[in-house]
Amino acid sequence: MARILSIDYGGKRTGIAVTDPLQIIATGLCTIETPKLVPYLKEYFSKEAVELVIIGMPVNWDDTDTHATPLVKNFIKQFQKAFPLVPIKEVDERFTSKMASQAMLQMGLKKSQRQNKALVDVIAATIMLQEYLQKFS
Repeated sequence: MARILSIDYGGKRTGIAVTDPLQIIATGLCTIETPKLVPYLKEYFSKEAVELVIIGMPVNWDDTDTHATPLVKNFIKQFQKAFPLVPIKEVDERFTSKMASQAMLQMGLKKSQRQNKALVDVIAATIMLQEYLQKFS
């Protein structure tokens, strides 16, 4: 089996998580500067088999677009152009950043660590991926 990769896309930074090859466990992979995302993915896909990419779609409570929704939609078009053979699926990312912050608190991380937005991004990507696995496995 191939991995599933999760993207928590942001204007400055993007969190990435990935499953093991058996698609059982979601693990945070890294946080990368968003402009470097496509080159990073090209390198990653050359080394690892990925059968699906999920990406968090930012929406408001009433399902309207947020300020970040157009950024994500533009990236999806860019992704499809760069990786036409890799399917990309939108998932709801409401609550993931809040859940990531709560998880960091429960892990006993210091305040300075909890304010590390790069860590929040990779944990949010991991939570999105874990929720996806629970729904569709």
